[in-house]
Amino acid sequence: MSVVTTLPSLTLEGAQIATAAAIKKAQDLKLQGMCIAIVDATNTLLHFARYANGKLTSVDIACNKAITACGHQTGTHAYKENVWPGGVAYGINHSNGGRFTTIAGGLPFKDADGKVIGAIGCSTALPGEDQQCAQEGVNAVKEYLKKGQLKAKL
Repeated sequence: MSVVTTLPSLTLEGAQIATAAAIKKAQDLKLQGMCIAIVDATNTLLHFARYANGKLTSVDIACNKAITACGHQTGTHAYKENVWPGGVAYGINHSNGGRFTTIAGGLPFKDADGKVIGAIGCSTALPGEDQQCAQEGVNAVKEYLKKGQLKAKL
């Protein structure tokens, strides 16, 4: 029996790749700004960027989206229908010191084995636009991991 485990986690380099992709998506969507938070597998802030006119109140929201996505291993948008009064997750937004969020824009990063290695949270625009920016960050990390795996096999 082992008393120590190894936890795969996103690196700062991975976080920077995701942030650059999310910023590019925000620019492509002609958004006026964006706040992007990246947490590692331990749900600890790894990287943060406030692009252009990212709203000051969105700093905390972006962090909360990343923390929720990593901690619950699913996108923050997944709770949408369950958090209304009478829903199975009604009131969940009061958990975790009020940091749990059900607003779209938070997505987990997963490794090749499907393990959560961190998460991204984007905030400032409409939830759907935040989600698109987060998805671009996830896609960029996935692509980077694929390239790394191909090189490792050669």
